[in-house]
Amino acid sequence: MQPNLKEQFLSWFQGDTPPESLRERIVRYLELFQDIIVISLCAGLFCVMVLRLIDMFSSLLHPLEVRQITSDILFILILVELFRLLLDYLEEQRISVGAAVEITIVSSLREIILSGVLEIPTTQIFGISIFLVVLGAILVIMPWMTGLLASSHVNSHSIDTQKRM
Repeated sequence: MQPNLKEQFLSWFQGDTPPESLRERIVRYLELFQDIIVISLCAGLFCVMVLRLIDMFSSLLHPLEVRQITSDILFILILVELFRLLLDYLEEQRISVGAAVEITIVSSLREIILSGVLEIPTTQIFGISIFLVVLGAILVIMPWMTGLLASSHVNSHSIDTQKRM
């Protein structure tokens, strides 16, 4: 007699381990699937970087356009930083906020360089300036907040252990 679909599904997750590990197995498989997605993003990003490098070097054969070459170089640097961010995620299973903020700053500056400062409306320059100031503040405040949160976590942990005694 063939087991029904529900029994087949549950038997796939059950093995020699106790039933409470069903949740742990599901989480492990989902994390594996997520890692596969991140690895495919890394592979795609690497291919895009190689294609952009080839395109940039082939454009050097034509008359030089400084703005376009600068834009290409900054774009490749952004891609490299995104690639590094994904690799850090694979290693540590968390996103580095500092690296993400740095990528955002470089991306914003690339867009300013690409369009030209004199061609951007004044209100948009003020908006970009405020945006960059906020990102810079995040970069400055983040190490201080990390240290503060780590010390409060240590203090709350020591208080919890003292209550148990």
